[in-house]
Amino acid sequence: MSIKAKRFRAQPMTRLLDGSQPRSGELGGLMRMARVIDRAQQHLRQHLPEEVREHVFVGGYRQGKLTVITDRAVWLTWLRYEQTRLLSLLRQLPEFEAVLGFTFKVRPVSPPKVPITQPRRLSSRAADEISCCAADTSDPRLRRSLERLAAHAERQHSS
Repeated sequence: MSIKAKRFRAQPMTRLLDGSQPRSGELGGLMRMARVIDRAQQHLRQHLPEEVREHVFVGGYRQGKLTVITDRAVWLTWLRYEQTRLLSLLRQLPEFEAVLGFTFKVRPVSPPKVPITQPRRLSSRAADEISCCAADTSDPRLRRSLERLAAHAERQHSS
């Protein structure tokens, strides 16, 4: 008894993005939906008061309802109060002419974590030691590397 593995061949990107054939174009549909959601996000943010803009995110569109996410309950209350106005704003976009309403959610949005930078500095004394090591090294590649390191340390220290 043998099991034959079905071999999948690489497909051109245009075929993956094209929606004309069955089982193809799945990525194209996702990308189109992402563009539509992004457009709704930009349109709504243009018309929101400045203090609210950074707290409102469009999360999705399904069955005629746009999911709007905010990071605090106070903005959720404001969004519910402004729902009629926001709905008319959204219907200005051709993709959302038939939107039925909103689904509001409160989700804390954590900002992307910026890696902590730890600048490394070498003193001029350390740079001198590295230069001395480079002068005593017979391997030319290692010598060049040590010289570059020493030159970098000196530049960093003097600025």
